Amino acid sequence: MTRVRCIVFNAALGALDYRVPEGMDAPPGSVVVLPLGPRQILGVVWDEGDLPGDEANAPWPEHKLRAVLEVLPVPPLPVALRRLIAWTADYYLAPLSAVARMALSSSAALKGSGTVTEYRLTGEEPARMTPQRLQALDLLQGEQATMRELAEIAGVSEGVLRGMLGQGLLEPVLVDSDRPYPAPDPQFAAPALAEQQAEAAAEMVAAVKAHTFQPFLLDGVTGSGKTETYFEAVAAALEAGRQVLVLLPEIALTAAFLGRFEARFGVAPVTWHSSLKASERRRAWRQVAFGGAKVVVGARSALFLPFADLGLVVVDEAHEVAFKQDDGVRYNARDVAVMRGHFEQVPVVLASATPALESLQMAEAGRYKRLVLPSRFGGAQLPKIEVVNLTELQPPRGRWLAPPLVEALADRLDKGEQSLLFLNRRGYAPLTLCRHCGFRFKCPNCSAWLVEHRLSQRLACHHCGHEVPPPPVCPECGEPDCLVACGPGVERIADEVSELLPGARVAVVTSDTLASPAAAAEFVAQAEAKAIDVIVGTQLVTKGFHFPELTLVGVVDADMGLDGGDLRAAERTYQQIAQVAGRAGRGAKPGEVLIQTRHPKAAVIAALASGSRDAFYEAETEARREAGAPPFGRWAAIIVSSEDEAEAREAARAIGGTRPDEPGVLILGPAPAPLSLLRGRHRYRLLIAARRSAEVQKLIRTWLAPLRFPPGVRVAVDIDPYSFV
Repeated sequence: MTRVRCIVFNAALGALDYRVPEGMDAPPGSVVVLPLGPRQILGVVWDEGDLPGDEANAPWPEHKLRAVLEVLPVPPLPVALRRLIAWTADYYLAPLSAVARMALSSSAALKGSGTVTEYRLTGEEPARMTPQRLQALDLLQGEQATMRELAEIAGVSEGVLRGMLGQGLLEPVLVDSDRPYPAPDPQFAAPALAEQQAEAAAEMVAAVKAHTFQPFLLDGVTGSGKTETYFEAVAAALEAGRQVLVLLPEIALTAAFLGRFEARFGVAPVTWHSSLKASERRRAWRQVAFGGAKVVVGARSALFLPFADLGLVVVDEAHEVAFKQDDGVRYNARDVAVMRGHFEQVPVVLASATPALESLQMAEAGRYKRLVLPSRFGGAQLPKIEVVNLTELQPPRGRWLAPPLVEALADRLDKGEQSLLFLNRRGYAPLTLCRHCGFRFKCPNCSAWLVEHRLSQRLACHHCGHEVPPPPVCPECGEPDCLVACGPGVERIADEVSELLPGARVAVVTSDTLASPAAAAEFVAQAEAKAIDVIVGTQLVTKGFHFPELTLVGVVDADMGLDGGDLRAAERTYQQIAQVAGRAGRGAKPGEVLIQTRHPKAAVIAALASGSRDAFYEAETEARREAGAPPFGRWAAIIVSSEDEAEAREAARAIGGTRPDEPGVLILGPAPAPLSLLRGRHRYRLLIAARRSAEVQKLIRTWLAPLRFPPGVRVAVDIDPYSFV
């Protein structure tokens, strides 16, 4: 008899022992079906003696072990991926089963090869039209998916679609779930690199060929050709027959990236993100596991895909906060990507024009190899940056754009050039109130104001998704026509541009309007075709886009990100503005950037205006060093939440009352979180600040292990937190 320990997908159960029946092969990493009481559950066979507590737990008597029911027809999770899962769970204090589940992110893929029935429109006209059928016919043009997915796309019930199938308006299509992807050609359109690009590319290519772990920090100014440079390392991995993973911080960026990739390698890469249909997810997962997907471009979840033969990992826009997950398993994909490269023994490229201070410190310490691209490709010049002091050059009452910025917009419109306005605030206005009684619209589930969205006619919470239509009268006093929008969002700025420049074609670019790769692709096509004169957008437009005719960037409110006391506020502000400034003048025409601010002498604004990035980073580094803040110290957060405010408060006090007294460790709190109510749960936070050498994870485990809480209380740990709300 063979005994195996299995990770089961129930965090409360931990690992369980089973026996492998005679004739069944279940090596470590095998995905198996297991009996648990009267149910059947999924599990993963884990390495013997490699689970927390293995050495202390006596083995379960062999005669009581139940048998593994089935080994599913997929390759075992590779040893390097199992080590990554174990490291992630240990470092981020997450249940091992929760991390392992991320590697099995397509349940349909585990069932083996086969076919899937999808449906598409036939083009026939219905004998009897209904509003639901008309809506489906309109929204399903060019779509092919399962019945459930088509119903979600069309916004109708499956019954409506089945009626259309019976009428011959839809037809079934049998799809091979394991059909191969076309292979990228590393020699399809090899570019002529500039000297600095070629030198950096040679370093990365050598590491790929040597099959060794080497983290690279590819530090290049905006427009320096970082993508084309690391594409040479991608080509080297493809020539060696190996797989490549490229992580992007936003799925909206995939549209622009896919076009550049296809132009270089002849075919599009495999994509992995939340907008994939179930059949696409199944196909991608299986092709990754069996080695057929050679290049995968995806969001942070792609990091845990079971690559058969990984040869290179790239993290593009590696400074982006979007790589940090703030719920579930609270991991930083940038740092976990480096660890995956370590376990796989392959190079990792972190590409950014504004690297995170932590990454720069790793390069300074010799842990990362820094490759610098100091100038733009093809002779293009960095844009000229000017500061507009809003205390001296105020916009007219009720406006948000100062006269110099309006004049510059009009000038670019006359010249037929494009402009971009950046404001990191979605919607029309961040607050709506009653001018009669002062009532403010607040989310019932969160301690946050409802944001007005005039494009979709709704008041929305950006934290929980709660939405209501704007009422005709004040809910408090009943006064009609008394609601006032306070402050600007991108929609309000777009309206202002349209009023000031009636002939301008304006596009609003946010996560609301570019919610899918298809929407992003349409935006890129319109911008490249010069069908847009002025782009008004949030941080989504700060990265990844290349429009040669875009010569003006206006930062509407450079001070907004500096409020709130966040450790990384100045760094994030610098990164966002430097990135959005980099969208200007990427072609032959020179670029100009106007930064509106009320604090022109603030260190971050002065650094942006003078172009002295290194001076800003040196000052920021010194400030963090003196404060013992990351990367020179270690931070962790404990977040306590419950639907019952008193219950959450008492649980937080219980944790605070048993805090350990360790030298070099400061524990602050508990205190109500800045966002004290989130999605209907009351929240308290504790912050741990420790020396770099402190064993923070061990301290937290020992501290929390003996504590017991009511069923409604959740206690989450955030190692290396980015969010402090």
